[in-house]
Amino acid sequence: MRTASIFRGSRGGAAIAAAALLALATGCGSGTDEPAGGSTSTVGRPTSHPVKDTSITAEPGERFTLTVDQNASTREYWYLVGPEPDSAVLVSRGQDHASDSGDTPVPGAGGRLTFTFEAKGKGTTRFTLLHCTFTTCQGNTSSRPPETTGPSATPTTGAATPSPAPERITYTVTVD
Repeated sequence: MRTASIFRGSRGGAAIAAAALLALATGCGSGTDEPAGGSTSTVGRPTSHPVKDTSITAEPGERFTLTVDQNASTREYWYLVGPEPDSAVLVSRGQDHASDSGDTPVPGAGGRLTFTFEAKGKGTTRFTLLHCTFTTCQGNTSSRPPETTGPSATPTTGAATPSPAPERITYTVTVD
């Protein structure tokens, strides 16, 4: 019991005890930044929408994301293509790529590309995501979409067929 007596009558010991109690008290939270009853606000956190959810409703100031699978090693890319959304209604806040292999790059590993948008003012606008694969787009890179996005021209060799057109997904966003 001698160790307990070092805190009695000592200012330094009292400070150590107070610091230890503070550390214990702050470590007893839920482990999230949300209040104990759960979060009722989405401010600061974007709403995630499935890629196939092509009709989106948002409030001014609300951010939302669309996340797609992408793999550069198989020449699979997604692009935000024109026409751009009406900037008075919706603006793009960029893209973020997360590798399936985590922080360590692994050749051939796929990943997820997240497009983030912010609703600005009331109205309705549209935007399009273009999905290119090695069979649907030619001349594109990870940051540059192809010059044309239709099917390839019919080749001169009789047995080959034109390549298919890339997938285009058009979204309609209504800001209330």
